[in-house]
Amino acid sequence: MKNIDRARLASLMGREQKKFVDERPKSKALFERARKSLLAGVPMNWMAKWAGAFPPFVREAQGAHFFDVDGHRYIDFCLGDTGAMTGHSPFATVKAVEEQSRRGITLMLPGEDAIFVAEELAKRFGLPYWQFALTATDANRFSIRLARQITGRAKILVFNWCYHGTVDETFITLDKNGVAGPRRGNIGPPVNPAVTTRVVEFNDLPALEAALAAGDVACVLAEPAMTNVGIVHPEKGFHAALRELTRKHGALLIIDETHTICAGPGGFTRAENLQPDVLVFGKAIGGGIPGAAYGFSQEVAERIAGWQDRAAESLEDCDVGGIGGTLAGNALSLAAMRATLTKVLTKEAFDRMIPMAERWTLGVAKAIAEAKLSWHVTRLGCRAEYMFGRDAPKNGTEVHRAMDFELERFMHLYAMNRGILLTPFHNMALMSPQTEKEDVDLHAKVFREAVRELAA
Repeated sequence: MKNIDRARLASLMGREQKKFVDERPKSKALFERARKSLLAGVPMNWMAKWAGAFPPFVREAQGAHFFDVDGHRYIDFCLGDTGAMTGHSPFATVKAVEEQSRRGITLMLPGEDAIFVAEELAKRFGLPYWQFALTATDANRFSIRLARQITGRAKILVFNWCYHGTVDETFITLDKNGVAGPRRGNIGPPVNPAVTTRVVEFNDLPALEAALAAGDVACVLAEPAMTNVGIVHPEKGFHAALRELTRKHGALLIIDETHTICAGPGGFTRAENLQPDVLVFGKAIGGGIPGAAYGFSQEVAERIAGWQDRAAESLEDCDVGGIGGTLAGNALSLAAMRATLTKVLTKEAFDRMIPMAERWTLGVAKAIAEAKLSWHVTRLGCRAEYMFGRDAPKNGTEVHRAMDFELERFMHLYAMNRGILLTPFHNMALMSPQTEKEDVDLHAKVFREAVRELAA
């Protein structure tokens, strides 16, 4: 297997950066203007991570494509890191939003759409009761608070290198000696997350049981397959054991399907018949309109109701409990969710999207083999990703050790200069219902050209 010549990589990166800057004068001008009013020149700090000298500024997006202000057309495999998995501005969602915006945007009162969406989510995921939030981060936070309240326990448990939005408790990792502490890059943690959180490696059942045995864990918060560090699949029997161990030790199981909805209309939960106590689903649920949902099993709903019944002040104080928000469950978000669930993220859509991801995976795998690189590619539903390691990882640490920031930036910039956008945080590609074979095949061609140049 070939190794990457670092001097060659640096030379190629310099060439690609010049190409990027030269071909995007309008984006460059907007970025320079933005630096005078936006911190770091971007509306969110992570937007500075795009591989170019500045991010392309977008003019318009539709379906699986978008145009930047310089007129370049891109195939979008990032799709808002799942937020636009529906494709940009799906017709049904746009129509529902337009109609609802004329009838009222936010009211702090329920409408029929809330019932409809909850009923649809119950059918898809199997949990009978639901509540709404604006982001999956909020839904995770609220679920954790409820788990602590009804169990009387303070700690949570997550898997090393997990991602659950900006939940403070989850920015924790294990160092090389297995000691838990703040994850690198964690900004201003309120406390060392080891105070609030236990962390173990994904797929490590003995470590999981040992961590739960102390009896102080309110909940395990987990993606059914790790995604944001790179796709890590659960080993055979892992989820059955996870469910058994959480029940044995009195911890609730919260499954975060925000990314793993890529597995199908009911996410990994329906595809693999999981039995969570609480389930979180955000990002794609509203077709790009902010919204999220979190659902409860019958038992958890009864425990919440029992706690509320015992607390005489629950009604008086239900607006100051740290759950909810003024705009949570707003009419516009729920109209978008209803349209997206019924007319966009359908079984028929996944029947198109998943074969596209299979095709993307095969194209990348063939190019890797031809270039004799010790990389590999993996897939989960309509989501696929290549990694700079020979073997499929078993946990987050194995993925993280194989990461190569400079190589990743080169691959992303090379693709961007040829009209292809990948997720900036890792090498993930997501398919939308509008992604076509030609889009996938162009990526395979560009990827092959990139690795041939690297391996020359």
